[in-house]
Parts: sequence; structure tokens; C-alpha cells
Amino acid sequence: MSTSKQKLLAQLPQVDKLLQDSRLKKLEQEFPRQLIVDVIRDELEDLRNHIQRLEAEDIASLNLGSDEVVERVCNAIKNRLKPRMRRVVNAGGIILNTGLGRAPLSSAAKDALMEVAEGFSPLEIDLESGSRGDRHTLVEDLLIKLTGAEAAMVVNNNAAAVFLVLNTLAFQKEIMVSRGELIAIGGSFRIPEIINKSGARMVEVGTTNQTYLKDYQRAIGEDTALILRVHTSNYKIIGFTANPTLAELVLLGRENDLPVVDDLGSGMLIDLSRYGLPKEPVVAESIKTGADVVTFSGDKLLGGPQAGIIVGRKKYIDAMKKNQLTRTLRCCKLTFAALEATLRLFLDEGRLLKTHRVLNCLTTPLEQVATRADQLCTRLEDNLIEKSEFGITDGLSEVGGGSLATESLPTKLVYIKLGEMSDRELARHLRLNHPPIIPRVYNGNVLIDARTIFDDEIDIIVQAVAKIAQTAQ
Repeated sequence: MSTSKQKLLAQLPQVDKLLQDSRLKKLEQEFPRQLIVDVIRDELEDLRNHIQRLEAEDIASLNLGSDEVVERVCNAIKNRLKPRMRRVVNAGGIILNTGLGRAPLSSAAKDALMEVAEGFSPLEIDLESGSRGDRHTLVEDLLIKLTGAEAAMVVNNNAAAVFLVLNTLAFQKEIMVSRGELIAIGGSFRIPEIINKSGARMVEVGTTNQTYLKDYQRAIGEDTALILRVHTSNYKIIGFTANPTLAELVLLGRENDLPVVDDLGSGMLIDLSRYGLPKEPVVAESIKTGADVVTFSGDKLLGGPQAGIIVGRKKYIDAMKKNQLTRTLRCCKLTFAALEATLRLFLDEGRLLKTHRVLNCLTTPLEQVATRADQLCTRLEDNLIEKSEFGITDGLSEVGGGSLATESLPTKLVYIKLGEMSDRELARHLRLNHPPIIPRVYNGNVLIDARTIFDDEIDIIVQAVAKIAQTAQ
């Protein structure tokens, strides 16, 4: 080891000396002393390793006085105890971004969560009789009213819903599914693997792009338990294609005493085509057509918390409720509270678009998005800063979350350039803001998508950019 590196290592202050610093003593009023000691030791060890890796020309520029080390420790302590789950500004343009928690909840759902979180709740108590209740009944009436089904239940996500349906109705038996519907979502949810784990056996029918009713008819055997139809919500096969309709599958199921299960993936309770969006399967339409069981997600187009919703014929839903696996897949009081509040929004479609944040993002006219982009750009220009550049350009937002496959929405993008700061460095500073801002980085530009930010987030973005610009000067 070189002499200069040895001198740098010798400059590192001792733990006891650092603990005497007034800034760290002040932190002892907020954080346990042992935590502060542990962070000091970790930071000193990081600095030792950093010194070992230094090139000769970089040694002279390194300052390792007590002030610098204390500053590092203070920042490390605050970062270590900063909540991992917190609000994030979704400025990247994917409305249902799985990495960002998918659907933002409505104010009604937020209020319901607070009501339940701050006290106890009648999760499994019948308030009328005072006897033991059933959490599955909490939203069952609402789901029956909104879908026309005979019965309903909720588990913790749609993968769990599909798994429970198959395990209950087809354990150690065969399930028919089209090869063109063997979907994978997010790399972890794959229909073939879910079928296998459920204890059922998969029988593939048809081909990737063409499946006919006769393919199902030929595959029916003594061990056939059900027909599974899977909505390809995150991709589309176009060109030379063929698929039987749900009505045809239902008729085939009736003729052979086989239930038909319709996995809608994202699913929806209203017809989005009335608002200029592509037609997405409506749960009530599947029920009306005759599907025996329908599954869909709570946290995608529905705009609620993560949940898997199962609706359909009562005899099948009752069997699932009795399955011992149901307890391992059940939801907590917070999920039910947020889901109930979200479902109630769909009882009044006139007010729905104003209060439902996902639908609001999807249906906001481009003119309104442009106005928001203008407001953001003007505020940035008013607050800035030499050598900075802002502007507005056209772009496309994505629905995301395995919903409305291949569909993009026109949007306005605000681009930000701060002096010589690179796009990656600026994006990193935005992500480390409080609250974090997740922008889009494309072709050397940092972009803010005006469709996926909310009006009250304009101030957050302006303040963050101004603060970052000051550090860049």
C-alpha cells in the first residue's frame, strides 16, 4: 500500500470522537445510539475500501476530515430509516405501472382505509346478531349487483383466484385451454405453471393463432373437468387467427356438463368503448353469456387495491370458500375496506370518472393534458436557472399493468435539461427526491409525462428541479 493511502486511512476519525459531534448527539434524540454506532462503523468501512481502490491521481482530491465523515453518517442514518413505502410521482407515462403499485386509489378508498386502519373493524362479526361473520360477505352483495353473478369472493390477487378455481374444480383432472391463451405476465405468472401447481393437468387445444370449437370437442375425455378461457390482456395475436366465442364454449360446456371459467385478467365493470377507449371485456357480459366462473384483478382497470375477484355460480363459489387453501389466500381488513369503497364508485357512473383516478388518467382529453404540461413548463421557466432548458413535445402514454394490450394514449411530454448534467444523473436526482419522482428517460432526454401526473404534483416537480439545479451550479 502506498504511503499516501496509509496517510488517508490514518486521517479517518475514531468512532468515539465522531459520537461527540453535536450533530450526531442531536440525532440520538431521534434514533437509538446503537444504530448510530453501527452506521458510523459501516461508513468508516466503506471509506477504507474506497481508499484502497483509489488511483494515485485521485488521492489528493479526497477530503476525510471529521466534518465530512459526520455529514456522511448523518445522511446515511436518515436514508436508512426513510420509509421504503411512500408516495411516488409517476411521471414516466405508464398508468398502471406494476413497479409503482399499479392503480392509485380514489379519495373514497383512501378515507375507507384510514377509517379502518385507526381502529378495529367488523371484519368477521355480524353486527346485527353479534355472532361470528364471514369476511367473504363484505363485498359480495356489491359484486353481485355490479356483475349479475349469483355469488362472489375475494382473494389476494388474480393469480391466486385462478389457482383456487382450478384447485377446487379440477384437482387431479384435466383442463382444456387454447395454446393461444397460454399467457405469461411479468415473467412470474404463467398459465401452464399455475395449472400444474393447482394439481390439475393441462390439455392444450388448437394452435397459437388458430383454435376452433372442434379442437375442444375432440379433447373432451373422461377426466376433463372444465374449459378455461384466458383473456390475452397483455398482448394481441393479429393476422390469420381464429377463436371460438365465449357463447360457443358455454354451449359446449352445457352439452358436456363442464363448467366454463373465464379469466379476464384485468377485467372491467363498465364498457370503456363508450369513452373512446378500446373494448375491454366487461365482467357482467361474461356472466350474462353464461360463464360459470369469472376471475379478474382489483388493482388494474378496476382501480382498487391488489385483489383477485371471483364471481359466478353459487355452487362453485361455495365450494371455493370451503377449500382449505382459501385461508392462505384471503385478504386483510385494509384490502376489503379499499375494495368496497372502490366498488361503490361504479354504482354511479356519472360520478365515476371524476373520482376514479385510473379512469381519469385514461379518459382525460389531450387538451387538458396539454394545459397541465403548459402549467408545469411555465412554472419551471419562472423558477429557473441559468443554462437550463425546458419545452413540450408530443408523446404517447401506456396503459400498462397487463391491460388494453398495444393501446397507447396521446400525451404531452415536458423535457428538462439542466446545464451539463447528464440525463441519467438528473433522473437519479429526481428518483432520490422526497417524494421520489420517476421520469421517462429517452434518447438523452428526461421527460415528464403530463398524463400520469396529478395537478397537485406540479409543485413537487418544480421544487425538486429547482433544488437539483442549485446543486448542479
